[in-house]
Formats: sequence, structure tokens, C-alpha cells
Amino acid sequence: MNTPTLPAVVLLDNVRSMYNVGAFFRAADGVGLEKLWLCGITAHPPKKAITKTALGAEQTVPWEHDWDALRVADSLRRSGHHLAAIETSPQAVDLYDWQPRFPVCVAFGNEVEGLRPELLALADAHVRIPMRGQKNSLNVATAGGVVLYELLRKWSVMRP
Repeated sequence: MNTPTLPAVVLLDNVRSMYNVGAFFRAADGVGLEKLWLCGITAHPPKKAITKTALGAEQTVPWEHDWDALRVADSLRRSGHHLAAIETSPQAVDLYDWQPRFPVCVAFGNEVEGLRPELLALADAHVRIPMRGQKNSLNVATAGGVVLYELLRKWSVMRP
């Protein structure tokens, strides 16, 4: 079966937990993601903790590491990717109201600090996941799964 690739990439900037990185590989494989960019201190395979949660997806999802997330984001934008910062900033639009332009790059930041201001400034859109409880954010890997599957749903509806 030759399933088309979801025209989307994920940029992880300074994600500290290797388990979170592994979970991104799993979700990326599940949606048929184009590529994972692992930037800054974000760990990359081969690492036992990544493999533990990725369960082999680190072998099936294209990925690349670069120390400079700003350079990667700028390059992706110049190549035609719409850059969306997944962040709870004041100007962020609700994930379910957001109309992504494909190809798209969704950027996720550090588990504590979120995305750096420089990356937020480069973004074409800021997107937030609606939160109905007492907390205002999700674990970065959980957020990644939510966003990627919503992107897959939107792309599936849009394509002929």
C-alpha cells in the first residue's frame, strides 16, 4: 500500500525528554509525517530512551538533527512551508479553528519554557490546543499527537 505522506514536518526545539522525542516518532509514523527536525539539545537516535517509546518508528520516520532551530525554520519557510508555533500565546488561534496551509511545519518547544521568542516571531501562525480544565497546557508529546492527528484530519478533508 502506497499511502501519501502528510505534507507536514515537526520542528522540536530543545525538547529535553528522550521519551517525549520517542513519542513524537510514534505519532509521526502514525500520521505518515514528512519529516521530524530535532533541533538544539533535542536528543536524536540512536538512544535507548527514544527507542523505548518510539518502538521502531525512529527507523521509519525521516529525521534530521540541527543545532540551529532558527536556521531550520527559516529554511522551511523559504521552501514554502507555513510555520505554525504550537504555543499558548495571547494571539494564538484555537487548533480546531485554525486553517493550516500545506505544506506546514508545526514547531514545539521546551517542556518548561515553550518556544523561544525568536521562533515565535518567525511563525506565520500561533496555534493553541483548547484546554477546559485547570491546567493551561499538555505534555509536549501529548500535544504533538493531538496536533498531528488534527492536521491529518484537515488534510484528509482538503485533498481531492
